[in-house]
Amino acid sequence: MKSKIFSVLVVFISIKAMAQEKEPGMKTLGKAIVDKFPTTRTFDVQYEQLGPSNYDSELFGNKFERGRVESHNRFKAAFNLPFYATKSKRFVLAASLRYKYESYEFGDIYNYGTNETYRRENQDVHFWAGALTATYMASLFGKPAIYSATATVDGDEEKLQRLKGFASGVLVLKRTPSTTITAGILVLLDPSSIVPMTPLLTINHKFKNSKWDMDFILPQRLLFRRELLENGRISLGTELNTESFYLNLNSSNLKGVYELNQLELKSGITYEYSFTPKLIAFAKGGINNVVSARITEKGERTNRYVYDQKEDAQGYVRFGISYNLFNRK
Repeated sequence: MKSKIFSVLVVFISIKAMAQEKEPGMKTLGKAIVDKFPTTRTFDVQYEQLGPSNYDSELFGNKFERGRVESHNRFKAAFNLPFYATKSKRFVLAASLRYKYESYEFGDIYNYGTNETYRRENQDVHFWAGALTATYMASLFGKPAIYSATATVDGDEEKLQRLKGFASGVLVLKRTPSTTITAGILVLLDPSSIVPMTPLLTINHKFKNSKWDMDFILPQRLLFRRELLENGRISLGTELNTESFYLNLNSSNLKGVYELNQLELKSGITYEYSFTPKLIAFAKGGINNVVSARITEKGERTNRYVYDQKEDAQGYVRFGISYNLFNRK
């Protein structure tokens, strides 16, 4: 599902806050979103450093290369702004813009076809995306519900590459002082998607007589969280992240624009600290497992890949700081 996993969960998870109020509003929705997803705040900047790892790859189903990535880092920046809302605040239009820079430094690489070992130049890639999202808050069967539709356009440093879209609907199934369960469905309007739609599920549970709570979002995360020190919060668990960017290739086997799509499972610890109600920083670290790393022709489904890479687990650290212009509490 590529980057759609994150985008739809931003809308999906916010329904849990609505379940806590008799007459929930868009203000409550916004607070729930930015609390769980820093990159949805007005401004957000993150830097990630991944440790060295070995990899083995195939091209068109045949052994291609084995090598080592000595260093890999990412820089991300995001800007989000709601620009229209009805008087009731139940319908909102919002725009977002995201930029990512990735840098790779390689070690020795062995080519199976030529039986030669060589060094590859460092690789730098740029990726950007813009989105327009319409969100409507209503009720269904007497329960709070959110309907959302998003259109996105993305590309690299050279030009616009693809236009995508998706829509979702979410409903609260259960709400008690300690437990909230929601469910919904995501419809993907993207020819590269393996499936046209997928179910969504969240469970948030606060343990009895404990400062800990569990935050489960299918298919993205399982976290156990609690407040730590004044204005701080610690989280332990696992998160599923997707990374992608475009490649302009011109080799004997691959010519044209291709997409790299990588699925990562990050396990570790996160500490967040609020300097002010509007300014929040975080640091996290742990083990990164690359579940899948594939290259496809632009717009092709990920199961029709031309390149497949297996990579060893690696350590990682990530730092970020965000500013939420509209937070006054």
